[in-house]
Amino acid sequence: MKYKTFSPELWQLIDRTLDEVLKANPSPVASFDADGTLWDTDLGENFFRWQIRNQVLTNLPQDPWHYYRSWKESGDPRPAYLWLAQINQGQTLSQVQEWANQAVQELNPPVFDDQRKLIEKFLNSGVQVYVVTASVKWAVEPGARLLGLKNEHVLGVETKVTQGRVTAEASGYMTYREGKAEAILKHTQQKPFFASGNTMGDFELLKSATHLSLAVGAAIPSHELWKTESQLRDEAQKNHWQIHRFTTDQSQ
Repeated sequence: MKYKTFSPELWQLIDRTLDEVLKANPSPVASFDADGTLWDTDLGENFFRWQIRNQVLTNLPQDPWHYYRSWKESGDPRPAYLWLAQINQGQTLSQVQEWANQAVQELNPPVFDDQRKLIEKFLNSGVQVYVVTASVKWAVEPGARLLGLKNEHVLGVETKVTQGRVTAEASGYMTYREGKAEAILKHTQQKPFFASGNTMGDFELLKSATHLSLAVGAAIPSHELWKTESQLRDEAQKNHWQIHRFTTDQSQ
């Protein structure tokens, strides 16, 4: 699929904002959601499907995909997001990361090229760029590396690792909704000057940006993300944030 590019006006606004911020801070922070914001897929759920398909875990319930989706859609998705990390309990972290790398290589995720260009611009200007995701951190790390970032630049759902092995104990912030803004502030000790996301799960992250917030989206009306992306666009209009649709409503 060919995605719509940022307008010249948006690029000009980004350039002006970046120049302004760098005058006061040589190492500002920019934050991006991952799935649906940097690429047109969900790396967290893709990794879970990969694990099911390749039967690498022995502790999953009957019909694990349905189990997860039902839990996610029951109201508060946070316990389900954490569970996707907890199911790796007992595995070495290096093994889980290698599985995640294989899953991303097989998928070859469709990255939004203008987000790639924006991250490159930020990195070349000395900006600290972070991906803040409600997906399992280890599932998103290979995608971030495709954009020139390192594993430590991904803030996501994870559990504690003891003696190199994954445990079931939650670690850090639940990086969903308000947890996204809290996590990046705690990690960097400064609010991001820029934030970009695609759903209401990113609302507080965009709200925390000091200078520029960008609501993006690629879902078409028949897609499950259409409603929440539309809600974020409505909030973006109320807050005078920037909006970009990578697709038209008629895109297939």
